Parts: sequence; C-alpha cells; structure tokens
Amino acid sequence: MSTPPPPLEPLDESWDRALCVVAHPDDLEFGSAAAVARWTGQGKTVAYCMVTSGEAGIDGMAPAESRRVREAEQVASAAVVGVPEVTFLGLPDGVLEYGLTLRAAIAHEVRRFRPDIVVTGNFRETWGGRSLNQADHVAVGRAVVDAVRDAGNRWIFADQLVDGLEPWGGVREVWAAGSPESTHGVDTTATFDAGVASLEAHRAYIDGLGWEHFDPREFLEGFARAAGQRMAVPFAASFEVFPMGFGD
Repeated sequence: MSTPPPPLEPLDESWDRALCVVAHPDDLEFGSAAAVARWTGQGKTVAYCMVTSGEAGIDGMAPAESRRVREAEQVASAAVVGVPEVTFLGLPDGVLEYGLTLRAAIAHEVRRFRPDIVVTGNFRETWGGRSLNQADHVAVGRAVVDAVRDAGNRWIFADQLVDGLEPWGGVREVWAAGSPESTHGVDTTATFDAGVASLEAHRAYIDGLGWEHFDPREFLEGFARAAGQRMAVPFAASFEVFPMGFGD
C-alpha cells in the first residue's frame, strides 16, 4: 500500500506584492492562476513576467503570428484573475539556457517591480513521475532563484542601476508552483472558476496543440483536488517554498 503524501502547510500570505516569472504564456494558467485570483481578491498586487512569448508553441502557426496571438491571450488571461501588468522579456522560446543572460533579465524585473514574493513554475526534472519537465521550465526556475539573490547585490549586474533603479533584496521567498516536492499550499476553492476561465483564455494555443477534447475544468480539477486533499479543502494549489533569507 502506498503512503499518502503529507499534508500541505498553508502559505504565509502576509505580503503585499508578488511577481510571477515563468517561461511561457499559459504556464501560470496550468495550475496556479486560481491562487493568483485569491491573492488579487485580497487586495494584493501581482504582476506577470513571461520570459518568452511562446512563439514556438503552435506547430501550424508561424512564430511571428504565434507571438502576437499568445501575447494577446496572456494579457486577457491575466486580466481574468486581476493582474493588470504583463511583461514579455522576448527571449527565444524553446531554446532558453540557464546562465547570465537569463539571470540578468529576471534580476532587472525583480529590481523594477520590488516584490515580497516571487512565484515561478516547477523546475524539478520531472513532475513527480516519469514525465520529464520541459527544458525552458527548468532553466527559468533555476534562474529565478539565483536572480532574486542577484537583484539584492548592487555589484551584480551593476550596469542596470541607472535612472533610479536600485538593488532589491526584499524578496522573502520564491514559490515554485506544482513542484513534486511541494510542502505548502493555498486554498483555491473560492477562486477555482476564475482559474478555469484564465486557462480557457488561451484558446488559440489549446486548439493549436490539437487537443480537441481537452476540457480545462476537468484538467485543472485533477490537480486541484489532489492538492486540496492534502489541505482538507475541495481545491488547492501546491508550491515548493524556497526561503531567500541567509541560512534559512
């Protein structure tokens, strides 16, 4: 008999500003948009940062057109859950590499937005089984945790510190959504429908994948119910928490 996963601890929600940094449009909608809707409903300020525009994500659509369509869908999707600001860094989709270029781009956004919490996606090698994670997700997540620390050091990427931009060391934690190593969660029961609507806003992308029978609600329910069981609630979103304080 398999051992059930341990309960998820509630996330600390005593913060005001969060920056969500992921590789592609749709990454947040496949699991954590309902949590974002909860936070914006609490009056918190949340912004999105897309490292790429997902231009390589639709086989039957040229990258330039895919970029236009997917950026528009992401802006609309973010609005559904109360996020008014979406930044696209314009790095190349599908071939991201962990390194200084990626760290610098993310550190700049952290310094500009000055968040308390940074949210990213799962960057473990798998999703908890044999299904491998995608290379862009791994590269971005690794870069996020390093860029958050970079952002607080004025001697790293010092060329960014012009026109009033200053170091920012105020990020308390990085939260990786959907990690198989998740230890924390947030109740999304009341905002689950908003999360579904946010994913449904990516219709061109979903259709472009050929998922003609894909049901966003059914898909999201599977993960949300599993996480919810670990919090004794109907629906939840799970996160792996990385403290950014020294020695934590």
